[in-house]
Amino acid sequence: MKSGVKMLDIANKLGVSVVTVSNALAGRDGVSQQLRKKICDTADELGYIPSATKSAKRKLASLKTVKTIGMITSERYVGGKGTFYWELTANISNKLSSANAFTVYECISAENEKNIIMPNIITENKADGLIVIGQLSRKYLEQLSKIDIPLLFVDFYDTRFNVDSVNSDSYHGGYIVTDYLVEMGHRKIGFFGKVNATSSINDRFLGYVKCIMENNLEYRQEWTISDRDDRGILYTKINFPDDMPTAFVCNSDETAFRVIAALKSKGVRVPEDISVVGYDNYTVSSICIPEITTVEVDLDRMASAAVDIITRKICEPSYREGRKIISGKLIVKDSVLDIRGSYKDDL
Repeated sequence: MKSGVKMLDIANKLGVSVVTVSNALAGRDGVSQQLRKKICDTADELGYIPSATKSAKRKLASLKTVKTIGMITSERYVGGKGTFYWELTANISNKLSSANAFTVYECISAENEKNIIMPNIITENKADGLIVIGQLSRKYLEQLSKIDIPLLFVDFYDTRFNVDSVNSDSYHGGYIVTDYLVEMGHRKIGFFGKVNATSSINDRFLGYVKCIMENNLEYRQEWTISDRDDRGILYTKINFPDDMPTAFVCNSDETAFRVIAALKSKGVRVPEDISVVGYDNYTVSSICIPEITTVEVDLDRMASAAVDIITRKICEPSYREGRKIISGKLIVKDSVLDIRGSYKDDL
């Protein structure tokens, strides 16, 4: 780690202001997606490491007592080691521990979510701040938003509530992974995901639609296919349209994995017959055959941002971060076939 690298070094290399670099790395508005990506890539190249965890530790140390941060997740997101939410939760927990904070984790059952039963860490006043990882129902969030301790949403947002959040740049991610398919010659592209299940899936879908529109491709309703039920549980059986596209954009690597397995069971080869891309770049994308082309979510930066924001909110009750966006990047693997030249006219 090059601890001496500063924002000024990044600014000088790219010929931009330090303010622009700061806004880009912090996920604030006022920086184009293209420039934000360039700044983030340069920061990674130079070895710049944000000091979020150190900052959080200093802030907590300034308080008289050690603070306890609660973390809750719906049971539908709970999976084994290596899954997206497991990795995200573990990352945040580790950084909180490094910041000298206790963490208390609680899983919200489907029944408790349906009946709007608050977690014990809230009803028993066990937490000084609360991080919600993964989207819960709006009715549950409405009740949760009334608690009188600092609250932070991670990997989702809801514009109905004035609650700070940390999110991956799902809109841009959905766009760039779809654009990669277009670059590889694909014109008939579908989307797998329950569009309104979460804000993240919705944003990825909108990024997909933007790319389809900008490239004057046909959007077909039957090519937008739900991957889960109203409770957020992934379907065990996947139904495909009779007239298939040449590629599918999936809202997550887990869905992409299931789509590939279902295609293979029908005798459809991936990527020779149909290409499939995902989102997250966690374990399942690499164990799948073929390995899944995807968008990598920067969980380390998301976790650092979450820790920095929740600790600052504890220390400064009036502090508001708003919606913090963390950029991701395209990871090209083996699940996309280059079909350029398959059409007589150019894209």
